[in-house]
Amino acid sequence: MGSSYYVPRSVKGESRILYIFTIKSFIVTLIFGLVGAGIWFLLNSLNIKLELVPGLIIVGICGGIGYALATVVIPDVPMMGPLRKAGGENIGSMLLRLITFKKRKKIYLYNHKREIIKGGNNK
Repeated sequence: MGSSYYVPRSVKGESRILYIFTIKSFIVTLIFGLVGAGIWFLLNSLNIKLELVPGLIIVGICGGIGYALATVVIPDVPMMGPLRKAGGENIGSMLLRLITFKKRKKIYLYNHKREIIKGGNNK
């Protein structure tokens, strides 16, 4: 009879592309790189002729910003002040939540029984 070995039931992890990219970070980096390429194209169409190297630098900077937004995690240290409760969360997901919060701007008032009294816009 063959030997047995332990197989974990819950395997969590993100698949990697080129060892440093997760799928999310690769897509965000690609999108920001395309924004950088659009800026390069826009500058060339405005008769500000950029050669290959400065154009690739613009694309690289935009892609680097996208990679940082997708991968940088806020540390869980007391020195972070009000951001300490967001420790361990990506900056990109925090920005996305902030944008959706600013877009909705709804205020809900509750009574002591936790029932909604009024819900609506902040105006």
